[in-house]
Amino acid sequence: MAGTLTVHAEGEEKVQTTNPAQSGGGESRSGMHNPKVAGSSPAPATTKTMRKRGLCDLNDPDRPNLIARLPGEGKAPPLLLYGHVDVVTTENQPWQQPPFEGKLIDGYVWGRGALDMKGGVAMMVAAFLRANAEGLRPPGDILLAIVSDEEAGGDFGAKFLVEEHAELFKGIKYAIGEFGGFTLTIGGKRFYPIMISEKQVCWMKATVRGLGGHGSMPEKGGASAKLARLLKALDENDLPIHVTPPAKMMVDAMASALGGPQSLILGQLANPALTDFVLKTLGSRGRTFYPLFRNTVSPTILHGSSKINVIPSEISVELDGRLLPGQTPDDMLHELRAIVGDDVQLDLIQFDPGPAEPDMSLFNKLADVLKESDPEGIPIPLLLSGVTDGRFFSQIGIQTYGYLPMTLPEDFNFSQIIHAADERVPAAAIEFGAQVIYKALRRFG
Repeated sequence: MAGTLTVHAEGEEKVQTTNPAQSGGGESRSGMHNPKVAGSSPAPATTKTMRKRGLCDLNDPDRPNLIARLPGEGKAPPLLLYGHVDVVTTENQPWQQPPFEGKLIDGYVWGRGALDMKGGVAMMVAAFLRANAEGLRPPGDILLAIVSDEEAGGDFGAKFLVEEHAELFKGIKYAIGEFGGFTLTIGGKRFYPIMISEKQVCWMKATVRGLGGHGSMPEKGGASAKLARLLKALDENDLPIHVTPPAKMMVDAMASALGGPQSLILGQLANPALTDFVLKTLGSRGRTFYPLFRNTVSPTILHGSSKINVIPSEISVELDGRLLPGQTPDDMLHELRAIVGDDVQLDLIQFDPGPAEPDMSLFNKLADVLKESDPEGIPIPLLLSGVTDGRFFSQIGIQTYGYLPMTLPEDFNFSQIIHAADERVPAAAIEFGAQVIYKALRRFG
């Protein structure tokens, strides 16, 4: 299987599925952004492989998502495997290797999506096809969903499937998807964070107003000055600390494994009175934990005057807000109001809710498979500061576990390589993940 899997991973890297589309291919080629435009699957290589094995029972050309089902014995609920094959842009990035050729160099598969998440899709497809080839009859069906549009919000991918084809997922309680399972080395210990929960999208717009006019006749204290005060307030003030069950489970598990002084320090992250002190003590490591204990807001897009010689009377800034599990948009707006004051209009643009607490029923089984595959590895729960398609599946009662196991070199900086130039993944890590997922398929139910 190893050789086949590497070839599949390289093949997926050669398909340009950039979202939004950039010159030369991507979603414009596959009709990914326009549901009325007929197109191929976003993963032609995967679709072809599935069809050859008689496993593809839904591939709507107007919606480039692929669903395949491996029948089980009907004694347990089905299990969902899902991943996306659209990727972010490579424009204006200085790549050492072509980003869409999937070259295997010095043991690494290079290309956009190697980590997010064509490498993970290759793992799932390999495990799924192996189960089919070996005649595995699990207690429940195994459903594989390869979706589009995750990088642009999921409207034509997971969200579409959940809203328009929810019947396909009837009876499913658990899913394996992104984001987690890759190794994280701290204090000489090799952790495998398994995502059990994620923050919630809470996008907002802040608007300030003042006197406008001709650029040659400046007005003091206008909209631009108010914008400056708004941005300064957001930069200099943190939102309040909240300790959620997923975050506490994560730090407690890490502290227990580390032992010694590190254990004492890390464990106090879950003490609201000491959280900020510990974050400062951790230095650069604290950046990883910072968004796990508070709602966050990042100013991203400014809208002001459309002409250089016109002073705007109104300026708005879009805010990428991320809510902790269990928090609501009203909580966020209340916390923001305390920082920015009453002179700023705050509007909610989009809120994608998620469950307040995770269902941990499958966690121990997945952790056991990992520990058997890497006896020195330590699986821990992960609260993800970002979001995945899991937020859509949670709306129909499906708990996602981010479980794409990769044993990575200690000096491999995952967070600096994903979405960046020279994205790559060790081929051995993909092989390892495929083996672990296959073992998990044999155990579920």
